[in-house]
Amino acid sequence: MLQFEPLMELAVDVGELVTLGAAPQGERRVVAILGGTFEGPMLRGEVLPGADWQLLRGDGVLEIDARYALREQNGGLVEVTSQGYRHGSPEVLAALARGEAVDPSAYFFRTVMRFTTGAPALAWLNRTIAVSTGARRARQVLLQAFALL
Repeated sequence: MLQFEPLMELAVDVGELVTLGAAPQGERRVVAILGGTFEGPMLRGEVLPGADWQLLRGDGVLEIDARYALREQNGGLVEVTSQGYRHGSPEVLAALARGEAVDPSAYFFRTVMRFTTGAPALAWLNRTIAVSTGARRARQVLLQAFALL
């Protein structure tokens, strides 16, 4: 049986959407990850810069491939790979694209997160897989990450 426990909540500041244009699989896009914060029962700190490489498929599903780092309050650095999907009705997606506040229950935003660190105190993250639920704001992504037990 699958079980989850809260791992952390992240508030990730993001830059402008940059479209690279139509590609054979869909529209290739990138969004800069500018920084932010994270906090959970066992760790807290700051989100370091990175990027979210996206593919907007013809069926309206946005494929997410975000890579960034965390600096834990005691100095440990953690690489984060977060991959998943965001999709919803055309009206909801248009509202998100305009930067409007949309109830997260109106669309699907989920990722699987993996971690890599050399910090001894955080080595348990090297064996952790998390699932996150997300909410998109105009200039921020809010994630609630749950460790898979």
